[in-house]
Amino acid sequence: MTIRSALVLFCLILAGGVAQVVAQVRPAATPTPARPTATPTPAPTRPATPQTQAPATDVPVPPSRIALIDTTMFVDEKKGIFRYVDAIKSIQPQFAAANAELVNLQTRINAMVEDIRKLRATPQPDARAIQTKQEEGTRLQQDWNMKKQRFDEDYSKKYQEATGPLSEQIGKAMDQFARERGITMTLDFSKLLPAMLTALPAVDVTEAFIADFNRKNPRTGPAPR
Repeated sequence: MTIRSALVLFCLILAGGVAQVVAQVRPAATPTPARPTATPTPAPTRPATPQTQAPATDVPVPPSRIALIDTTMFVDEKKGIFRYVDAIKSIQPQFAAANAELVNLQTRINAMVEDIRKLRATPQPDARAIQTKQEEGTRLQQDWNMKKQRFDEDYSKKYQEATGPLSEQIGKAMDQFARERGITMTLDFSKLLPAMLTALPAVDVTEAFIADFNRKNPRTGPAPR
């Protein structure tokens, strides 16, 4: 073997050893981390367009006609409802004595008040006489109050008994009167008078209703005195 050949062989052996050493110390490859999945960006949401409500269906308004009736005219002796007037007069004799007693007591109380006024107007008022008159006047006033309360209770009871059925009959007659004439609402003029500003005479049907009721429901006998 020549010297040149020996050198070539030596170089080959040396290269192989170096390659083997390099292979032993090469670090292991680092695994590539998984790429995070991209979160999809939501598309911008458009505001909801408000729905247009369908126009409300027009509700037909029925034609109306309002009338006024003055119920205080029912008790008028000449222009009122005759049966109603007769019913009230029929109970008055039962309370004539009690009413006269109340009138008498009221007259005595008024006279007592006048006497006290005169006693106080004198140059030297008599205090004892004034006190006596005042005590008597107080007693009379208490007596009048008690009798008046009893009178009102008894009269109200009899009044209801005499006019209750008739009032119901008048109410039904007003309903029929309104239906026959196309009236949709009837108002009591006597109760609305403070709030009534204007009213055409044509809407006041008091006389027409009273005349209609009296014609259909005449007196059953002569008018009470």
